[in-house]
Amino acid sequence: MRVKPSILLILKLYLTAIIIFFIFRVLLFFNGIEKINFDKVAALTIIKSFVMGVRFDIVISGYILILPAFVLLASEMLSVNLEKVKPFIFYWVFILFSISFSISAADIPYFNQFYERFSIGAFEWFDNLSFVVSMIVQEPKYLVFLFLFIIVDILFYFVLRKVFYKKLERIAISVFKNIFISIIFLGILFLGIRGRIDEKSPIRIGTAYFSNHSFLNKLGLNPVFTFMRSYLNSNDKENETVNLISNELAISKIKTYLNIDKTQYDSPIARTVIPDTISSNKPNIVIIIMESMTAARMQHFGNTNNLTPFLDSISHKAIFFENFYSAGKHTFNGIFSTLFSFPALYRQHTMKQIRAYDGIASTLLKKDYSTTFFITHDPQFDNMEGFLRANDFQNVIGKADYPSDEVKTTLGVPDDYMFRYAIPVINKMSAKGKPFLATFMTASNHGPYYIPDYYPNNKNRDIKEEIVAYSDWALKQFITKASKQAWFDNTIFVFVADHGAPIAANYDIAMNYFHVPLIIYAPKLIASKTYAKIGSQIDIYPTLMGLLNHKYTNNTLGIDLLKQNRKYTIINDDNQIGIVDATFLCVMKDYGKKLELYKYRNKDTNNYYNSNEEQAKKMAEFAKVNLQVTQKMILDKQIKLKNATQK
Repeated sequence: MRVKPSILLILKLYLTAIIIFFIFRVLLFFNGIEKINFDKVAALTIIKSFVMGVRFDIVISGYILILPAFVLLASEMLSVNLEKVKPFIFYWVFILFSISFSISAADIPYFNQFYERFSIGAFEWFDNLSFVVSMIVQEPKYLVFLFLFIIVDILFYFVLRKVFYKKLERIAISVFKNIFISIIFLGILFLGIRGRIDEKSPIRIGTAYFSNHSFLNKLGLNPVFTFMRSYLNSNDKENETVNLISNELAISKIKTYLNIDKTQYDSPIARTVIPDTISSNKPNIVIIIMESMTAARMQHFGNTNNLTPFLDSISHKAIFFENFYSAGKHTFNGIFSTLFSFPALYRQHTMKQIRAYDGIASTLLKKDYSTTFFITHDPQFDNMEGFLRANDFQNVIGKADYPSDEVKTTLGVPDDYMFRYAIPVINKMSAKGKPFLATFMTASNHGPYYIPDYYPNNKNRDIKEEIVAYSDWALKQFITKASKQAWFDNTIFVFVADHGAPIAANYDIAMNYFHVPLIIYAPKLIASKTYAKIGSQIDIYPTLMGLLNHKYTNNTLGIDLLKQNRKYTIINDDNQIGIVDATFLCVMKDYGKKLELYKYRNKDTNNYYNSNEEQAKKMAEFAKVNLQVTQKMILDKQIKLKNATQK
């Protein structure tokens, strides 16, 4: 029996789209092939991942082709000239699949950066579009995927032209049979869109998670599907604000966690910290937030490529936290949590809205410190300058302050130049006789990569490794120059990353993305000691205040790691939350509806939830409580204490 020409046309379009999606998946596979241990992963598991991918590709293709299929079949039944509807179908198919293929091309570098398939998170920086576009243009590896999309789309156009070139001939068929075949075919398309036969639920992102191998699970997804799902979730009113647990219960629990019996402030967590001995000394503080400096790059954690000789050397002469974690996976998460000591809230960009917090700059400004923030590029990006100035950073120094010939990429000046520029600025601050807080945000360890000619380059290394080595070298140049300044001996230097990098991943949450070093270096002021205890970026501010031995009011969720122990720390992976203790990683999905538990220290991919359900629930409750309290305090404007509200 001959196949109806309209159905044959749709099937050809289906097959063409599936092949192109498959090509992009193959490219992603080889791009992340280092994440697969072929000694432990069976070939069948890899095949299943690709089969799963085809299922998701069919879903997306079905959504695009269902309308053309309906139009063609209806036109046949109504005896409409099929050649008249073909132009509409052609452009419908070409435009929507072109958008889909552009997402598939962008998905590969996006996945490399965030270890997450393409999502609405890619548009968090849409208000800085020119900045992002410049970054893409200046980084050759990004342009490769742009050219890939252009080539694929051109080929797709000519394939479509060929598919549509042949005239659709009608075949003799009864009306009843025509209707029956059309309904069956549309039913098959709807089944393809649903992705599953099971009546309870259509295909979900969770459907792709069929194995213990995180990369292969994510590989099976279609980036258009994940993008649309994240968009729908972002527009769900239930996801606009965190609503994980009742505010009353959250407040009660947080007071237990923080050992707060009562507070004299309107804020539920504010507590006055009075050291045993109040110091009259006011050491300067320099906080260096290092772009993408995962702990996995350091020799201390087993890296044998000698990428961070400086950080490794000072880690033995400083307070060094081995089990320290970033609050999120974005730079704005790192800056916010480090300086203001609150956790990251899913995809919320906490610096986009100007709100006043009781952060480290505000506290030190009251103690007569001067406060300055240095960045290599445009400080308006991510609303940094406005947010920081509103939170008592008196000066924000960025791209406009540097000589134009020193600005090399969209990310501004190289790290070492920013540090060189900062030395005389800090000298002037110090000369005024006041202590200072100087915070730096580096950027060289982020594409587009630029390494100055004067840097003693190791050309045998991959650029991703050499840029880490350069970043470490730039830090050494800064400390070497700083050590010759009058203020050096009375300065506490803090080295921490904004986040890590997804070098390897055993779980849906890539631990390398969050495991970062914390080094507190002040050779003339503090003794060296290495800690194995758990810590978070939100603990940096209270820990520094503890080192200063000054009385202050802590209106944050951070603790002094030198005097207190943190049982759990929370890491935010945008659409899921990780909770880490000394043994387990608890992954909280679907806003707490699904929990997984792993022994991350052994890189054990077995899910221990069933045998340790109570432990997983305790960890999840800790996360829910902290996130809910953070959300409540933001909405109730309790994040900034007002003297008038003190009781």
